[in-house]
Amino acid sequence: MSMSRQSSRPAAKVGSASSSIDKLVASKEIVITCGSGGVGKTTTAAAIAAMAAVNHGGKVLVLTVDPARRLANAMGISSIGNKEARIPDEAFVEAGERPRGELWAAMLDTKQSWDDLVLQHSPDKESSQRILANPIYQNFSGRFVQSHDYIAMERLYELHRQGGYDLIVVDTPPTRNAIDFLEAPQRMEDFFSSRLLRWLTVPYRSKLMNVASKPFYQVADRILGTQFLEDIAEFFMLFQSMYDGFVERSRTVARLLKDKRTTFMVVSTLEAAPLREGEYFIEELTARKFHLGAVVLNKVLPGYLKDAPSIGLAKKMSEEPESIAIQLDSAFSNRDLVTRVIKEIADSYLNYSLVAKREEKERAELAVAPDHLCTVPFMETDIYDLAGLLKVGNAIWG
Repeated sequence: MSMSRQSSRPAAKVGSASSSIDKLVASKEIVITCGSGGVGKTTTAAAIAAMAAVNHGGKVLVLTVDPARRLANAMGISSIGNKEARIPDEAFVEAGERPRGELWAAMLDTKQSWDDLVLQHSPDKESSQRILANPIYQNFSGRFVQSHDYIAMERLYELHRQGGYDLIVVDTPPTRNAIDFLEAPQRMEDFFSSRLLRWLTVPYRSKLMNVASKPFYQVADRILGTQFLEDIAEFFMLFQSMYDGFVERSRTVARLLKDKRTTFMVVSTLEAAPLREGEYFIEELTARKFHLGAVVLNKVLPGYLKDAPSIGLAKKMSEEPESIAIQLDSAFSNRDLVTRVIKEIADSYLNYSLVAKREEKERAELAVAPDHLCTVPFMETDIYDLAGLLKVGNAIWG
């Protein structure tokens, strides 16, 4: 891994050079964002990567393993696939920035990544072609959930090992799936070494079968079919040649995730359900001894809603809407309508003020867990371009 981004980097151009998130990201090689669906996790990952490219230089990659394909449009490229694509500098110029580094993006293609892994680690070309043609493998690599989580870890490991990027920002699946993402290497190891799979492959690895086990295979043959048993046996026997490599690589990935070069960021909103998910993930990361670098809270209500003079004015408007309506009588002929609208607006402001106060309390409680707590205000429009991503990034940075 190139160390250029950590050795002689000038102060950041966007945001404060002393920004805590700026320093955190500058000191890491892998940032993994986690959280429930719909909280802006993909946008947050892309925004962090974009800010790192602007501020820190070097090559920055955002890798999404989320099925949503929102990144491409926001970054000014036609599509995102398994192969990394560079975001054109023109997209930054249009957003009012000139990046010191390069921003790249990729989206995990589970099937293609598995095929690449097989081609790379099979003992010979014949074995790799037999695996790729095997019906069990084709279903396993394209549809099996655990294979998606495992190959995501493999892809992260391989990209980091190659050393082509100074920073990799990973956008994980929604929260409870992200736990599977963390456990995938161990689960895959357990799966390939399970007793059931050994039973299924025994008659095809050896012509000898004891009397006790023979009825099992006869029943399995009637239920599953001879061809299915042959396919699954061939699949696991062929994979056996790569098993040791799988185990070693999964352990290497596990070490990488707990390495000082890696940090996790939990992304959430302060709504009840996402907040519970965020708290759950914070607890899991802490219990598993992963480094929790930051919590990013999106769609946070503005601070002026907690301003005492504003709240006082809203209360007065809510309690005495008629007096304000009288003052507006010269401009509006329907005083009852004006009175009703004034009270509705005032009551709505007070309700939002109450929510803002609750959010402040919840933020204070969350701030105990991570190294840093960042808030991103509620955006009036969706994020649809690089300028929007950098706006989110600036909020995270400072």
